[in-house]
Amino acid sequence: MTLTKEELVSQAKQLTLEQKNAKLGELLQQLGTVLIAFSGGVDSTFLLARAVQELRENAIAVTASSETFPVREFEAAKHLAKRLQARFVTTEINELDNPNFASNPVNRCFYCKDGLYSHLGDLAEQNQWNAVICDGANMDDLGDYRPGRIAAAQRGVRSLLQEAGFYKDEIRQLSKEMGLPTWNKPSFACLSSRIPYGTEITLEKINQIDQAEGYLLSLGLHQIRVRHHDNIARIEVGRDEFPLVFAHHDEINRTLRDIGFQYVTLDLMGYQTGSLNAVLGTEVKAQHG
Repeated sequence: MTLTKEELVSQAKQLTLEQKNAKLGELLQQLGTVLIAFSGGVDSTFLLARAVQELRENAIAVTASSETFPVREFEAAKHLAKRLQARFVTTEINELDNPNFASNPVNRCFYCKDGLYSHLGDLAEQNQWNAVICDGANMDDLGDYRPGRIAAAQRGVRSLLQEAGFYKDEIRQLSKEMGLPTWNKPSFACLSSRIPYGTEITLEKINQIDQAEGYLLSLGLHQIRVRHHDNIARIEVGRDEFPLVFAHHDEINRTLRDIGFQYVTLDLMGYQTGSLNAVLGTEVKAQHG
């Protein structure tokens, strides 16, 4: 039985963290074999670690390489899967081949996730895994604009962390207790999320963003986004990291210009999850999210 958002929130309030973890174990045992869409982020790593504990070789992690998923994240996911001793498979998807995705509509995330889950379903069928596809969505995702959730529902993907009532902070807490290195990893979203809706997603833009963010990470910055506004790079970092940006401002300006941006700016609001969604009205969000 699929619970509504309100029912999930009500249920989560009634459960302790220990009860949520126990319920997650029960859900995994009920499914028997799971195929986890594994990005190597906080949520999917916790889910995979618990799945391996409960199901052993019947927990299958699949990481898809794509144009919008940085190589550094792909390699990190491979390393994590090995560390967790998970049954691990890599595959490849080409998101930019889908014009519905590349044109970057307000429900771009739907086409991304629909293509991914369709691909994972085909992969499971080809390998006769008889597995239920699971993602790492948690309770916090219920409060944001997530058109990809529609694709998950249509494809029969299970969000076990939501079903067990986990919020992000709780996942981080248990991940730390379990010794998972991702417990304090910054949130990450695919690189296409840096490009404003209605602006075509191209490999050139994706590469510029990837290079810029990789460089900023090398400076020691933690939570970052480089929003791509044509010839303008709008940098978002946590406000506590502003001093580090200012200390390297000349170098940052020069490097990002060399990458291809004409202007380099720092957003004084600091890092904001899904900041490009601010232009969307409530009707659009209701329709696609």
